[in-house]
Amino acid sequence: MSGYAIRLQELTKDYAVGFWRPSPVRALDGVSLDVQPGEVLGYLGPNGAGKTTTLKLLMQLVYPTSGRAEILGRPAGDVETRRRLGYLPELPYFYDNLTAEELLVYFGGLFGFSSADARRRASTLLDRAGLGAERRRQLRKYSKGMLQRVGIAQALVNDPEVVFLDEPMSGLDPVGRRDTRELIRSLGEEGRTIFFSSHILSDAEALCSRVAIVAQGRLAATGRLADLAFETKGWELVVTGTDDGALEALGLDTATTQVDGRYVIDLPVDRPPDQLLPELSRRGLRVVSLTPRRESLEDFFMRLVAHREETAS
Repeated sequence: MSGYAIRLQELTKDYAVGFWRPSPVRALDGVSLDVQPGEVLGYLGPNGAGKTTTLKLLMQLVYPTSGRAEILGRPAGDVETRRRLGYLPELPYFYDNLTAEELLVYFGGLFGFSSADARRRASTLLDRAGLGAERRRQLRKYSKGMLQRVGIAQALVNDPEVVFLDEPMSGLDPVGRRDTRELIRSLGEEGRTIFFSSHILSDAEALCSRVAIVAQGRLAATGRLADLAFETKGWELVVTGTDDGALEALGLDTATTQVDGRYVIDLPVDRPPDQLLPELSRRGLRVVSLTPRRESLEDFFMRLVAHREETAS
């Protein structure tokens, strides 16, 4: 048994496209990825990158053309292992004549909970998902965001060790996104392994211990956010002291703002601070802090995708 919660090994999936003479189209191309127990992994990529295909392969909703996937040390699809998983599809569809409470009680029964335990669990999970009195309304009367909250609750009915979430923020308003982020964060703090796909990069930036970026079916980058090769776009230099025209003489006056008696200088990438610091000190200005301004996760993501597209063309 491996020590990984999730392991993908050269996972590949081709779909046959066309009617008279179908030809294979590769949706996922040799993806290898390991996820540690208790890790919150963001699986990022644009539409059509292969994110949903990966999750469907892990849940055995489709089968790989080649390669293999393991969850909790067992092949994906192992019946006993599936009891320990939670899953939210990208477009969840439920029996819309049921209420949210009835739906979760029904799912609890499928997992073997007694009627009383299923009702207690349904109530707790709906509270956690942020659904109040509307839990007693039929699902057909729910907005897309409310259905998404129900979907997250149903993914937790069986108290899973590993939770797969496909675009969990989809359709949520800002309050719903905030609540869902807090819920995912709390699940990670409980020691569960969370594998969620998203194209909302700010959510991944706020939540993930590690990210994997997929583009055109291939893994483009993976690692902790702090370890990825973010480009430096400049520096923020904070100094204090008496100006006496020093900043203007150094050509920094237009890039400087004053905040609480300090000078905040926005240095461009083509002006390295190591050449500037001795001169500032000589003119009586003391350095308080120097912080590199790096590209955001979104900038990094778009650069990788553009590089993939250039390589492919």
